[in-house]
Amino acid sequence: MTSPCPTSEMRTVSYPSKVNDDQRAGFSLVEVLVVIAILGLLIAVLLPALTRARHQAHRTACAGNLRQVGLAIHLYAQDFGDAIPFGPAGRPVTGSNFYTVIGNVTSLLSLEDGAPVGLGLLLKDYLAHQPTVLFCPGADQPSEAREQLAQVGRAQAQSDFYYRHASVALLTGPPKTFHIKLNGLGRNSKGQPVSALVADVQFLAHSSLAAFQVKTRTSHQRAASNILFAAGHVITVSNRNDLLTVNIGTYPYDALERILAMFELADDYR
Repeated sequence: MTSPCPTSEMRTVSYPSKVNDDQRAGFSLVEVLVVIAILGLLIAVLLPALTRARHQAHRTACAGNLRQVGLAIHLYAQDFGDAIPFGPAGRPVTGSNFYTVIGNVTSLLSLEDGAPVGLGLLLKDYLAHQPTVLFCPGADQPSEAREQLAQVGRAQAQSDFYYRHASVALLTGPPKTFHIKLNGLGRNSKGQPVSALVADVQFLAHSSLAAFQVKTRTSHQRAASNILFAAGHVITVSNRNDLLTVNIGTYPYDALERILAMFELADDYR
């Protein structure tokens, strides 16, 4: 008796169904919108922090520039009997091409005839390889470093810093220059030792004065100012209350007195 033949197993093989093009298209519209929303949230969270970091980097770079200026002033003083830079010998220094006696401050690098003056006297021998340290990377307006440096030797030029030369320029009569000593700066009007030599420009002027080349020029969103002291160190101080801001409005005639008053406030931070 023969045994029955084994039955063959019937196997069912399934094949994947055809996927339509829409299912293979990647992210759905909802997913894309979710990703965009997340990216927008991340940007909103990170952007202020990145902005603060950028401003901090500019303040730090600006302070580094002032340290280089301080070193150049000290080297100049070593070569010129401890005198700090003021103006070229034998040149008339008047109110029309330099700042007058009431201010004892300047941001000028050269006079109307292009002769170097103030911190501009450092350019040839002390800052020849890094002249842009006379300008602040944290300036709130577009940099004028290239244009102003090109003017030295040809016309009047200025930097991004106020320089307290504490010398005398007469409006009339023969020039009279008192070259003060780095180690003998004297005392300010409050009887405190003169200490602050160079500071960031924080200057506000009405737009109507732009025709006379009197323009608003500020640094670090006016939130802080870097100050170079005679000893060579630099301090960054808060300016959120605008104590170190000079606002002349439409009246430029007492600007130098106001700038000097700012320096006398800066003396207190030494």
